[in-house]
Amino acid sequence: MKLLKYFKLAFNILSHSRLRSWLSIIGIVIGVASVLTILALGQGMQQSMEERLGSLGSDIITISPGYSKASSAAGGFHRPESDNENRQSSNSNSNQKNLTNKDVQALKLISNINYIQGVVSERADIGYLSETTSVSVKGVDPKVWKDMDTTGLESGRYLSQGDTNVVVIGYKLAKEKFKGDIQLGQQITIEGKPFRVVGILKDSSGMGGSGSSVFMPINVARTILENVGNKEFDSIEIKIKDVNQIEETLSQIEERLMLARAVNERTKDFTVGSVKEMQETISSTISSMTLFLGAIAAISLLVGAVGIANTMFTTVLEKTKEIGIMKSIGAKNKDILLIFLFNSCMIGLVGGILGGILGIVISRLLTVYLLSGLDTGMVRGIISTIVTPESFLLVFGVSVSIGILAGIIPAYRASKMNPVDALRYE
Repeated sequence: MKLLKYFKLAFNILSHSRLRSWLSIIGIVIGVASVLTILALGQGMQQSMEERLGSLGSDIITISPGYSKASSAAGGFHRPESDNENRQSSNSNSNQKNLTNKDVQALKLISNINYIQGVVSERADIGYLSETTSVSVKGVDPKVWKDMDTTGLESGRYLSQGDTNVVVIGYKLAKEKFKGDIQLGQQITIEGKPFRVVGILKDSSGMGGSGSSVFMPINVARTILENVGNKEFDSIEIKIKDVNQIEETLSQIEERLMLARAVNERTKDFTVGSVKEMQETISSTISSMTLFLGAIAAISLLVGAVGIANTMFTTVLEKTKEIGIMKSIGAKNKDILLIFLFNSCMIGLVGGILGGILGIVISRLLTVYLLSGLDTGMVRGIISTIVTPESFLLVFGVSVSIGILAGIIPAYRASKMNPVDALRYE
């Protein structure tokens, strides 16, 4: 019952200084909305990246030629569509010696490896009807590719041994790259040579880049792709049996490759990485970025706290005589303290609710309007916002706590006032 009286008295104080109180509330609203939006953006990006990388499979390991500290620190994973670009833009100090059958044979002895294949990849001109575009063409091993593919088939079949002038294409290439859709059984040209489409992969938002790629048997790819030696690969892809042993497997791969290629840690000319490593690296980076941006946004909450404290000090001065009267009729120090604490808490409470609502609205608008208008599909797929109940409760709790903390000193000073001096205050 007493708490209800505290609340009513605090509400009366708040209502008699509406402008000042609302200015303080607005400060809290801006701070809460900013922090919540940053958290929603960070959580959305993290979930999107996990989903995109997850489509590649956490049991996939990729080996690429060339070595740099930067690529190693990032997990060594590269986009398959960009093999050529990676080779050209790798660190100038790196040895650009390609991967060979000797490397594949050396790795087959590792017990945790389930499937392994050498891959060649290069951009080529693809023609369909009267249109032409440039996409990544990948030569794969038909014997194991279907077991290593993480996308799945939308329609048709995978490549088979003995296939010559047939290809499997990505969903985006089939549906978006040309004015008309490419259907199963239809013919496309690759560098002027005809190929029949026997399979179309599912639509995937993964970072593997398979959506716009063309897949063909590696022996056929060697006949149409330039700058590819008969026994050289642009990358080696591995599917392991037990994901829990991935760290041990990565170490074994590095050791065997260094032995097979007669290199050491200083002269290493290859990079080994996994999707799992990249997931962990990106997740850590996004978390750090979110924390940093959230800390910057939280400065507005501190400004709001200063506003609440200023409002409370002013309110205490204005209510000095009322405090004296309440004390003269029997109000205790605790009663005065709680009344003004309730007052400051209400400012934080209202600011937290309104700020949370505003943060949700801003996050939604970012997702629906601003981010959906980005032209880059990669960025559009990564950037998203997710407001979780935990995030909302966190910022709401912080806003209420700030309201209480900001009001402690003014409320304490009010409770310690001498009633005689308070009644004489002009």
